[in-house]
Amino acid sequence: MDILALILAIIGCLNWGLIGIFQFDLVAWIFGGQGAVLSRIIYALVGLAGLWCISFLFRKNAATGDDT
Repeated sequence: MDILALILAIIGCLNWGLIGIFQFDLVAWIFGGQGAVLSRIIYALVGLAGLWCISFLFRKNAATGDDT
């Protein structure tokens, strides 16, 4: 679940970068506009993934074994 959320968050970041730099919405272009049902589903999934990624900030670092 973490990896899927991270991938979706990265897709969202890249899309926002394209919007900010080139005023080009890749998701809308691929899936038929911002109002298209599939585009809205993608936007919602990216948003949920971003919320899930917030939990990364509050997890204990299992890789180093630090339980403090």
